[in-house]
Amino acid sequence: MVRVSGPRVRFVLETVAGPIPPPRVATLRKLVDAEGAAIDRALVLFFAAPASFTGDDVVEFHVHGSRAILARLVAVLTALPGVRLAEAGEFTRRAFEAGKLDLAAVEGLADLIDSETEWQRQQALRQMDGALGTLTLAWRTTLIDAMSLLAAELDFSDEGDVSGPLQLQAVELASNVLMSLQSALGSFAMGERIREGFVVVLAGPPNAGKSSLLNALARRDVAIVSPIAGTTRDILEVRLDLAGIPVILIDTAGLRDSDDPIEAEGVRRARALVERADLVLSLRAIDSAPYRIENQANQLAVATKSDLPGDVLPGEQAISVETGDGLAELLACIVGRLQGLGSGGSALLTRERHRIAVADAIAALERAVTAQHGQGELLSEDIRLAVLALERLVGRIDVEDVLDRLFAGFCIGK
Repeated sequence: MVRVSGPRVRFVLETVAGPIPPPRVATLRKLVDAEGAAIDRALVLFFAAPASFTGDDVVEFHVHGSRAILARLVAVLTALPGVRLAEAGEFTRRAFEAGKLDLAAVEGLADLIDSETEWQRQQALRQMDGALGTLTLAWRTTLIDAMSLLAAELDFSDEGDVSGPLQLQAVELASNVLMSLQSALGSFAMGERIREGFVVVLAGPPNAGKSSLLNALARRDVAIVSPIAGTTRDILEVRLDLAGIPVILIDTAGLRDSDDPIEAEGVRRARALVERADLVLSLRAIDSAPYRIENQANQLAVATKSDLPGDVLPGEQAISVETGDGLAELLACIVGRLQGLGSGGSALLTRERHRIAVADAIAALERAVTAQHGQGELLSEDIRLAVLALERLVGRIDVEDVLDRLFAGFCIGK
């Protein structure tokens, strides 16, 4: 599909495909070049401004998918005056500038394009459909109502029975928004995890079978496996889709004291990852001493090499990479743990930019709600700052740097 958007669309249509077809009606046309030679027979769809994705006139040519046809059609189109290849993300940027999408929805579209798992797809689709933008509009509307009440108080400050009730109403409205913002901020960690991936760390002493398990779960040879202790010294990451859940599975150095500075650094990095992991698989070989990682509540004990003699301790999952025994049960247990982490409901805030904007709005509203000075001007200013933070959230102000970085990651023609 080749898409053209802008003021030259009607000229392009008439030049390449003949008379302009009815808007939004797929029409079979012969596409021709400047000499009238046929390029292809294609379905043509015309979208008249402003009822289009970009807000401009848009035409789509649905052609047969050979590279020769595409190359010839693009060459013919770009030879026409005023027609050029789109820049990365230019169609979506035009949609944003035309008010078709807010910035959060644009970010949702980018995440949808990049989504690799079902959870990521669902979250990105909610963002693209405007879930965050809709809620932000409701927050902003309520805060503007509060500002209007404070303005009325200032205008009628000479009326003795006006200031108290209006100010109390304004503070109550601000307090309601504050609670909603705090709830949304609480979902940020989950939204970020779904977007980036849950961190699952394989940890344990040397020769516990961490690298073998990594290879088994990834279904390919990612890590070097050796009976020599201390083989893994650096961090190895694999991205997995486990029942629709995005997972970053990390193999780490065996946890032990070492005089080797390289291995010691690997152990230090492993311990740091264990502290911030969403789930730690605490591994030990079934024929070794009991092992458990301290100060890590969210861990799953795994006894590896179950094909060897040894005892499975209470609470351990027994597996054998050699025979495959227990791997399916371990995967089901991992999925269950991660699903439990994500059971708190839909996350609206998925990027650090979202978190900062909402945190700024919360800080401003907390000042307004807890203020004891009773000064309407100061209350109104704090609420105004909260509104500005929410406008940054959806891209009404201060977005040029964000847009440049965001659209640079889009594909051409999106």
